[in-house]
Amino acid sequence: MRRPLIPLLVLAAVAALAGCATRAQADGRLPIVAAFYPLQFVSERIGGDLVRVTNLTKPGAEPHDVELSPRQVARIADARVAVYLRGFQPAVDDAIKQNADDRAYDVSGAVHLEHADDSAAEQGHEHGATDPHVWLDPTRLAAIGDALAGRLAEADPAHAEGYRSRAAALHQQLTALDGEFSTSLATCQRHELVTSHTAFHYLAERYGLTQVGITGVDPEAEPSPRRLAEVAADARAHGTTTIFFETLVSPKVAETIAREVGARTAVLDPLEGLTDPTADYFSVMRSNLAALTTALGCS
Repeated sequence: MRRPLIPLLVLAAVAALAGCATRAQADGRLPIVAAFYPLQFVSERIGGDLVRVTNLTKPGAEPHDVELSPRQVARIADARVAVYLRGFQPAVDDAIKQNADDRAYDVSGAVHLEHADDSAAEQGHEHGATDPHVWLDPTRLAAIGDALAGRLAEADPAHAEGYRSRAAALHQQLTALDGEFSTSLATCQRHELVTSHTAFHYLAERYGLTQVGITGVDPEAEPSPRRLAEVAADARAHGTTTIFFETLVSPKVAETIAREVGARTAVLDPLEGLTDPTADYFSVMRSNLAALTTALGCS
């Protein structure tokens, strides 16, 4: 009697994924999953050669609505630590709850998540929506790194000193980056930051800027004609020279406002993912700083 083909295929797939998990531990490195790029970055910098980090969001992909493959779910099940931001990626939240809840590290426990200054709340978002983009404030990312070092030390006590030492070095570098932002943005002619996506609350708050978002926290939201008119009027009133858009979302809305007010457009990257394989957190943040100093007329 012939056995059904589909169950055999399913068993083969499960066996293959299990084999991958076994090989992932063969070299002795601590298997970690990170939900999206900034968490991958900080995990790799603190873990060093002691860890293997798998990013659940592919390069160039928009992370909010990520869907996970069976292989990625298997990576989560195999991970000694799963680093994520609860509420940012529903599919990741569900997979971690089902497969690695006892090994999960939610970075929101290390920093206080705040309500976005979401002037675009009418676009289907309530006023006071929580902004998840804490990594755009280097001091908050430093706090996440310090806390993650403690979590890795719990998972791998034999190497605790190394994790904490690398976290301290990263903290120092992030403090220096914060100083660069503070110095460069201290003498700007303008302080209004018009962005296509309300993702820069923490950056604006840290450096004394005011964010005006065309859409809300969700980058896929469509602004109403009324909202477009409000932003255009605000941009004219404040002499805005640049309308910012981001790398992973269409620039069309920003271009519409820019044409309306006679401004130019430029990229301000929320660093949810990388599009340039040669870039990293520090290089993208410094590109953001250069764009800001030009747009805001900082001396």
